[in-house]
Amino acid sequence: MDTMNIHEILKYLPHRYPLLLVDKVISYEVGKDIVALKNVSINEPFFSGHFPHYPVMPGVLIVEALAQAAAILTLRTVDTINKDNTVYYFVGIDGVRFKKPVMAGDQLILKVAIERQIKGLWKYSARAEVDEQLVTEATLMCTARNV
Repeated sequence: MDTMNIHEILKYLPHRYPLLLVDKVISYEVGKDIVALKNVSINEPFFSGHFPHYPVMPGVLIVEALAQAAAILTLRTVDTINKDNTVYYFVGIDGVRFKKPVMAGDQLILKVAIERQIKGLWKYSARAEVDEQLVTEATLMCTARNV
């Protein structure tokens, strides 16, 4: 199992601040799964409006963080880095469940496993945890497209 630091992650994801939502890859196995980390800081730009009196990470951003982890896994699996002419898109999100709020100060652990890949369409089982407790789960479907 390999790891990746932020400098390596930036080679695989086109996202940059404030939408880069993966800080570190803890482990991954090509063609199988990935475990990544997002440090949820009170300095995140969304906390000023969601909600100032009770800083909760928006669920849609948790799902986006899971998709970014999935993109890293996919690009490692097909052995390519991000290219300026390619964008990795959602094509489906099923069964999303939010079990517990993610708060400022939490470490969000992103766990994504490849379920299958057919003709450039990738399907993943994804879950996010804080302190080993499930906070979000979903089935994600994504594909890469040239722009």
